[in-house]
Amino acid sequence: MIPADPERIITSARSWLGTPYHDQASLKGVGCDCLGLARGVWREVVGSEPFTIPPYSRDWGETGPLEVLAEGARRMMIEIEPSYAGPGALVLFRMKPRAIAKHVGILTAPDCLLHAYERLGVIEEPLTQAWRRRIAFAFLFPEKI
Repeated sequence: MIPADPERIITSARSWLGTPYHDQASLKGVGCDCLGLARGVWREVVGSEPFTIPPYSRDWGETGPLEVLAEGARRMMIEIEPSYAGPGALVLFRMKPRAIAKHVGILTAPDCLLHAYERLGVIEEPLTQAWRRRIAFAFLFPEKI
């Protein structure tokens, strides 16, 4: 797979700014959660989604043997080391120690993150040390399929 142009990813992601938060939705300007934002960017930059996303829990403290979100991303994206993630990369966050990764964001600069957050909707904010230390996985969007 060839990585998509990071500028295309960032432009698409920023077009979702201000979209209200809505659990398990993925409609620009109407509502989305963090995964819905990533799904919307995928549709705009790469093409149709390759598989249906099953319902998922909102529990950021969920534990278990499977990193479901990371495994899904591995099926369709290019995995990279989190330390190499730069603008345009999709990052997965482990929000609580020993929990599975359950939050998704897109880096828009070396020190900025765009994501959908409950009560705030889609926002762009600094990638603080608190966010940076929670990154568990990183992926690149592929070129149009």
